[in-house]
Amino acid sequence: MTRSHLALAAALSLPLAACGGVVPPPATTIARPPAGPPASAFTRSGPLIGSDAKQLMRLFGTPRLDIRESAMRKLQFANGRCVLDAYLYMPPQGKEPLVTHVDARTLTGTDIDAASCAAALQSK
Repeated sequence: MTRSHLALAAALSLPLAACGGVVPPPATTIARPPAGPPASAFTRSGPLIGSDAKQLMRLFGTPRLDIRESAMRKLQFANGRCVLDAYLYMPPQGKEPLVTHVDARTLTGTDIDAASCAAALQSK
């Protein structure tokens, strides 16, 4: 290599050398997941919507599952015909959690109408 080629190579490598520093990783923050939507966020109508846990237990008896999280409660009722999951959330007034969503399925997992499952659960 000639002297002019060496000078050119050195001149071109200087800007790249400035970029070779260690780049710190972006700051990460661990955020808590949201507590969940309030009951007022759901405006769907349907069977059992707006019921509380006591009303559900009067209708269907003791739940097969009772899962509680910070802002949500899931009650599951089942018999030999269907499985019904009722999701209860705290209303904004801080009263008892109310049903805001209901899922129903057959024992094999096929979705079915929640009203017909509720009727089947009541006719034990």
